[in-house]
Amino acid sequence: MAEPVPPGHQPPGAAPRSAAPAGAAEAAQLEQLLRARGALRTGHFLLSSGLHSEHYVQCQAVLAQPPEAERLGAALAARFGGAAVDLVVAPALGGVIVGYEVARALGCPALFAERYQGQLMLRRGQQVPAGARVLVVEDVVTTGGSAREVVELVRGAGGVPVGVAALLDRTAPDLPPIFGELRFEALLRLQAPAWRPEDCPRCRRGEPLESPGSRRAGAESGGAGGR
Repeated sequence: MAEPVPPGHQPPGAAPRSAAPAGAAEAAQLEQLLRARGALRTGHFLLSSGLHSEHYVQCQAVLAQPPEAERLGAALAARFGGAAVDLVVAPALGGVIVGYEVARALGCPALFAERYQGQLMLRRGQQVPAGARVLVVEDVVTTGGSAREVVELVRGAGGVPVGVAALLDRTAPDLPPIFGELRFEALLRLQAPAWRPEDCPRCRRGEPLESPGSRRAGAESGGAGGR
């Protein structure tokens, strides 16, 4: 099923705008940290959703630092402190580190779903117990495709999704809730336009496309895509 495509809300070449309806201090700190680590890039990028964007976010530049990863995971976990979470499940690869840190802060196990033959699944002996209350954790949500896939995986295993958590939300502001009635929390909302390839202004200008960590480069092993 085709995923909703965020329409462009900024002119090409504009810097991404941030907004923080909740947790403004946390959002400002995260944006400052991303910029300090060089994690916010401008160019012509292929995202893991298949969309093109002029802005790419490489959260690994921040998550590679254990103290920073721990602090961000704790801040995100605090959003679900009263949700009685039994288990965290994150899509590989992008969600693995932040998922682990959120689980550590919540005091529960952390699992990851990896993409194998085009489908996200739990491997390596990982299982979701029937009735477990599960928080799905991502690093960046653009269209929500991977997170929704994990939500359905959890439901299929008999678990009960209680919400989706992400460091960054870069969904289009005029779309309906991408996870329906399921609670969605992010530390930072980054308004950065993305386009279908046929609508991409940089493609029309013939500019080369970068795939920094594209899912397609590691589809069999669960490689994470550009964000």
